[in-house]
Amino acid sequence: MKIISLDPTECLPVPEAGMGALRTERGNLPLESVDIAARISGLIAGVEVTQAFRNPFDVTLEATYVFPLPDRAAVTAFTMEADDRVIEGVLKERGQARADYDRALSEGRRAALAEEDRPDVFTITVGNILPGERVTVRLTLSQPLPYEDGAATFRFPLVVAPRYIPGDPLDGAPAGGGVAPDTGAVPDASRITPPVLLPGFPHPVRLSLRADVDPAGLELRELASSLHVVQREGTTVELQPGERLDRDFILRMGFEASTALLLDGEGTFNLTVLPPALQERRAPRDVVLLLDRSGSMTGWKMVAARRAAARIVDTLTSDDRFAVLAFDSVVEQAFEGLREATDRNRYRAVEHLARVDARGGTELLAPLLQAVALLAHPSPPTASRSTAGASPSPTSPATAGSGTSPDTGQATGQSTGPAGEQGARDRIVVLVTDGQVGNEDQILEQAGGALSAMRVHVVGIDRAVNAGFLGRLAGLGAGRCELVESEDRLDAAMEQIHRRIGAPLVTDLSLKGLDVETGTVTHLGSIFPGVPLTVSGRHREGSSVTVHGLAGGTPWEQTVPGTVVDNPAIRAIWARAHLRDLEDRYAMGEHDLESGIVETSLAYSVLCRFTAYVAIDTHQVADGTPEHRVIQPVEPPSGWEMPAMPPSASGMMFTAMAAAAPSAPPPPAPRRPAGPGVPRSLPEPGAPAPLGGTAGFGGGGTQDGQASVDWMEQEQSRGGPGGAGITGPAGRRPSFGRAAGLGRGRSAPQPPPVRHELDLVRPQLVAELERLKTVLVDRRLYLADLGSRLAALAAYLGGHAELSALATELETAEDPGTDADALWARAVEVLTRLLGDSAGGTTRPRPFWKRG
Repeated sequence: MKIISLDPTECLPVPEAGMGALRTERGNLPLESVDIAARISGLIAGVEVTQAFRNPFDVTLEATYVFPLPDRAAVTAFTMEADDRVIEGVLKERGQARADYDRALSEGRRAALAEEDRPDVFTITVGNILPGERVTVRLTLSQPLPYEDGAATFRFPLVVAPRYIPGDPLDGAPAGGGVAPDTGAVPDASRITPPVLLPGFPHPVRLSLRADVDPAGLELRELASSLHVVQREGTTVELQPGERLDRDFILRMGFEASTALLLDGEGTFNLTVLPPALQERRAPRDVVLLLDRSGSMTGWKMVAARRAAARIVDTLTSDDRFAVLAFDSVVEQAFEGLREATDRNRYRAVEHLARVDARGGTELLAPLLQAVALLAHPSPPTASRSTAGASPSPTSPATAGSGTSPDTGQATGQSTGPAGEQGARDRIVVLVTDGQVGNEDQILEQAGGALSAMRVHVVGIDRAVNAGFLGRLAGLGAGRCELVESEDRLDAAMEQIHRRIGAPLVTDLSLKGLDVETGTVTHLGSIFPGVPLTVSGRHREGSSVTVHGLAGGTPWEQTVPGTVVDNPAIRAIWARAHLRDLEDRYAMGEHDLESGIVETSLAYSVLCRFTAYVAIDTHQVADGTPEHRVIQPVEPPSGWEMPAMPPSASGMMFTAMAAAAPSAPPPPAPRRPAGPGVPRSLPEPGAPAPLGGTAGFGGGGTQDGQASVDWMEQEQSRGGPGGAGITGPAGRRPSFGRAAGLGRGRSAPQPPPVRHELDLVRPQLVAELERLKTVLVDRRLYLADLGSRLAALAAYLGGHAELSALATELETAEDPGTDADALWARAVEVLTRLLGDSAGGTTRPRPFWKRG
């Protein structure tokens, strides 16, 4: 490789273009704008999200955008608009939708796909966008609004923050085009880690957001946005132009809600019960406080987290016992075991918290299991420090401390404590974190059962918090999730947390009076001070409901008459909540629920993990699959301290930019049509298995192999024992999202080819063989493209004689005099022989969305 020195006087930068940014007359990234229009009525918001993509390249494009939506929102419609036509999306089983999308692209038609990867992380893929063309996609959703202490909150997330990815990298093709490798703990990590732009990247995506608030005849006492400056006209608020997609939009509306039972007339009900005016009960508590000190908590978040944790310690009384654990890649305790909450012990804990700084990775599973062990067996453990991979207790947390009501199966959150103590004690876990982890399903599977026997409260601190996962954790333990988006908001939030951490007002809830369909009622939980009970479900008959429970051990009940309303959102919101419950149970090991999840999703037209919306144009606009693919980079989250690029990395970037401009242009990358089981991104020829994805530079995250900077690398190397770099269990270096870099090209010379076994590309070969058998027309072009793809696979394997020979033969398919039918038969014969018994697809791995 020859590196050419460039004369600075001949290579002047384009003003405001960004170092290394691809500059065209049509812009430098495919996502042009995002428009959000919300209509809020009472405790329900109807939202339409519009995303406009424009192809800035001179070839057909497939654009992918990973973005968040509210975790409890029900996506009920999807459309694609192109060339003055509107194509309605169809909800299908996810594998079928992806196959239909790939087939449409191979036939040269436009298509768009909408998928859910987490309850609050979604992916839009739009394929065969013509050069210079604009394609618009729209999502329609209904969202319930939480109501606490006299105010409802409309929270709309705008960016997927980088997430910590634990586990060993998996062999084989990645599930997506993100920057982190798929791992055993997070099999779809490459789908939830889009590349991150450098701070201040010019010409951001145009963002508009408008919320129309209908107070429904109630007095609207407050209408305020906490993180954005808004323009207000009456009861309508609108973002000012120029805002970036880098933090949640939060709108709080103060009004008096009321107890109500809403019936949609088609068998769905929605119940809201305001907290009764009861004396709060304060039972003795065993509390384990978990403080996240990982690298993503750097800056104001760490300050706020320490303050929040100290305030929680201050709420404890002499009747309580507690433990304080700070965690990153290791777990550190303020003292051994559970200690009485004396003034001295509380002072020691606060003193310990004051010394906690951010560092390392978010190994969340280990401290949760350690908390379970402490509450199940309150005697002091034998050690005060454990690594993230160590077993916290010889007793399995999955069975530790049943704490479950035999009649209802709901968490009681109580333990009797050591022999000789009087009465039951509330067992409480309080987690303070930003929740930026990717292994949510692994955590639910290994800790969910034990946590459901305790009360779990979560304090989420971030301006782009992982609200979906934190809400799931709190829901497991019938606790509360409080979100703090700024230090200014901390005092108000801590006042609420102080009230919630005590015992709930009413527990052991049940419903009577409605003929409820078995298994359809969402989690009842408990009634906390200032927080209404909200529950929905399906019923056959009945026009009123009576809520029964226990208040301080005394029976309590309230009857609520029903009101029939014409609002389809009630049905959609229930379906979404029900699907989330089923998906959490699936994540915890009940894999037989898959077919029921798909049936429910399709029956109620609500998107979920196992289904996808696909919109396919009827017109052919291209010769085949897109010639270029880009994953849209996202903004760095607001409030995150992005470390300055180290000199060595900066030097690599400049080298990469110079290397990207050789005297002779490199040959174009081969077109690689995607199909069922075929990765969106194949490894570069001769390169080893991917470990960090292909984060793009200023021009966006493409699949052409571009350099990147791991902006959290410095955070990993700051802390840890002896100042050593932090590693995960067994010395593994965890993966984080990477920041998009500064130029095109590679950051370092590629290592020699690494030889891999054929099994690593077997799924791709199986898919190629299946598609090859369906090709009936235009075989010459298809065979030539197939040859280029097989050549890339052979190079990835470090050289494979049969694949290389077949690829060379196929690449002659368009030459005059070539017998295309003979080549086709030859390709089928060779691939069938190489695949052996798996040619029928029997060894194809499970789709990434089904891996548990």
